[in-house]
Amino acid sequence: MVDKKSKVFLAGHKGHLGSAIYKNLIKRGYKNIVIKNKKQLDLLNQSQVFKFLKKIKPKVVIIAAARVGGIYANNKFRGKFIYENLQIQNNLIHGSYMAGTKNLIFFGSSCIYPRDINKTITEKMLLSGKLEYTNEPYAIAKIAGIKLCESYNIQYKTNYKCLMPCNSYGPNDNYDTKNSHFFAALIKKIYLAKKNNKKLITIWGSGKPKRELIFVNDIADACIFFMNKKIPSTLINIGTGNDKTILEYAKILMLEFKVKLKIKFDKTKPDGVKKKLLNIDLAKKYGWTAKTSLNEGIKRTLESLN
Repeated sequence: MVDKKSKVFLAGHKGHLGSAIYKNLIKRGYKNIVIKNKKQLDLLNQSQVFKFLKKIKPKVVIIAAARVGGIYANNKFRGKFIYENLQIQNNLIHGSYMAGTKNLIFFGSSCIYPRDINKTITEKMLLSGKLEYTNEPYAIAKIAGIKLCESYNIQYKTNYKCLMPCNSYGPNDNYDTKNSHFFAALIKKIYLAKKNNKKLITIWGSGKPKRELIFVNDIADACIFFMNKKIPSTLINIGTGNDKTILEYAKILMLEFKVKLKIKFDKTKPDGVKKKLLNIDLAKKYGWTAKTSLNEGIKRTLESLN
């Protein structure tokens, strides 16, 4: 159990997920949260990271820092995505081990799983088939991080846990037109169409792929829940158990924005994986479930934009 005075180092506290975790830790009364910005600590610099962790000796390390993006960024910056993610996680995971830190939370995403699974995805399906090409470098880096944590747990008896959330959304998301995830991109397109009195938006691909969404605060809740657990499982799916097509999400957002728009599908752009609904039985077995409904999550997301 991590008490409220334990030293917790949160890497990536300014990002979409990291900021939600930081707020949640403060809300729950954790008093000794260590955070550093990029100028203070370069997570790509192994020597800096090792010295820093050895000096502060945290009880827990939470790795919410990563190079992330949507389908365009993943495919365009393949070298950057695999190199930076491998470097950041290797520095933090091995640095934590050398500093004597026994508790660590590592985040990935559902893209670690094979592309051609047509049923709900269990943790045991990792490495059972080919990855989706467009985000393969990112996925391979994250799989390496999972296996690093798993191997340290086996050899060094650490308590390093890897939480794999489905697509997240919520406050402090990235709304860059080319680098955002699909839901943030939809929000921006519909918002701008309404603002500029446009009648049409363009969606990448066919709109048919199904995606599972989770409100970012629920992932933060899962982080703190599992941070306080000593369990045998290294890899745990974090999701809601529900998915919809990208077209369905677009229609839901139009209702929220109170706007009717025509949708053009740009089928020259890739769809990505057709379906990737996570099986969340393991998380439920340990006592965790997502709490925020889609409607409530969207409402809170749109409120954060004002």
